[in-house]
Amino acid sequence: MITGSVNSIETMGLVDGPGIRTVVFLNSCFLRCKYCHNPETWKMGKKNMTTDEVVKKVLRSKPYFKNNGGVTFSGGEPLLQEEFLLECCKRLKAEGIHIALDTAGYTTDNVEEILKYVDLVLLDIKHTSKEGFKALTGGNKDIQDKFIEQLNKSGKKVWIRQVIVPGIMDNNKYLESLVKTIKEIKNVERIDFLPYHKLGREKYIRMNINYPLEDTPEMDKDKCNKLYEEFMKMYKKKSCLK
Repeated sequence: MITGSVNSIETMGLVDGPGIRTVVFLNSCFLRCKYCHNPETWKMGKKNMTTDEVVKKVLRSKPYFKNNGGVTFSGGEPLLQEEFLLECCKRLKAEGIHIALDTAGYTTDNVEEILKYVDLVLLDIKHTSKEGFKALTGGNKDIQDKFIEQLNKSGKKVWIRQVIVPGIMDNNKYLESLVKTIKEIKNVERIDFLPYHKLGREKYIRMNINYPLEDTPEMDKDKCNKLYEEFMKMYKKKSCLK
């Protein structure tokens, strides 16, 4: 039995994959995304739950999953607790549970074994350029790119998530680069634009952490929807050309 650091477990989730889902938020993340709304998951923290406890918690909600629900492992960066995550996935897959992984792929570990037990990857695209990735997250885009190589080899289904921050992603130049980036990822079933919001700002205040985007306005949802429409035109046009 393995013990991991779990920040929280939410039931009846509707936005972290298909159907009704139990979402397990694991602690630890090496990135410091300026728009992160879960700063409480950055540090590993105490190991407070066993794989048995997580599996039992998820299985209690199994009657609600029906045909397309399941469990989503999120964070933080869930891949940073590789051994714990792998054991949870093995146990839940044996119970016939659909498993989604919400990740930025920010790990230097080989994740081939974990991906064997995952049905869907929710991949968070931080930025399309190395410079932009570094400025926005403090991290190295090469690490995410290596994960994408492993993801492509796995053949797993992928949903893309892109947070749209005003002044950074809300322009055609970025959208064109995003089309090019996503075209390099296999088995993409869905692409979501998530408008930047400040709902996590109060957490920063309580934790006495500087909020990096204090002077950045929230992304207007209508404008975000229009950007998505423009993006999809570019994306479909690129598909036709190929």
